[in-house]
Amino acid sequence: MSVRAKIAATATILLVCALALGGCGSQGIGIAKSSSYRRGAVLFRDHCSGCHTLSVVGAQGSATSIKNRLRTNGPNFNIRNETEEQVLYAIRNGGFSGAFMPENIVLGAEAKAVAQFLSHYAGRDAPTEPSTPISQSITNEPTTSPGVKEPGLPSSKQRTAPSSAAGSASPAQTTGSGPSAKKK
Repeated sequence: MSVRAKIAATATILLVCALALGGCGSQGIGIAKSSSYRRGAVLFRDHCSGCHTLSVVGAQGSATSIKNRLRTNGPNFNIRNETEEQVLYAIRNGGFSGAFMPENIVLGAEAKAVAQFLSHYAGRDAPTEPSTPISQSITNEPTTSPGVKEPGLPSSKQRTAPSSAAGSASPAQTTGSGPSAKKK
């Protein structure tokens, strides 16, 4: 094989590797160009993807583990749902804590486009809560704790806490039983 052939083969291999590696880890915007949310998706990717995660635009800026979390990692919008009003508030005020997100990162119509996009796509991978019905049984039992006097009940109807067998008696405990019992 001549030197020229070796250089051409090496260059071809390097070009194929560069093309293959260039596609790794980069995900485009998964929204049609004709969608009304496309502009907001592009703005979100360009301005917000460094700190927030949202798979529909290939953004992976949130921490995946508490061990590697940075103070600047924002919420993961794959699992966090947002309304348009919440997004606009966060954009104007630098998030909800005001600590790390720049205020007014996008303005006017751009802010509105990001808010509409995010409110539509955020929270799509949020875990669903189980739909186990929880019923409350209604009883005629009093709901106060033992030893707590209920207003309006005569003292003979009050519930009292049982005395413990161990330990010394407190001054409020009585000896014996019945109406003739005396306090110590």
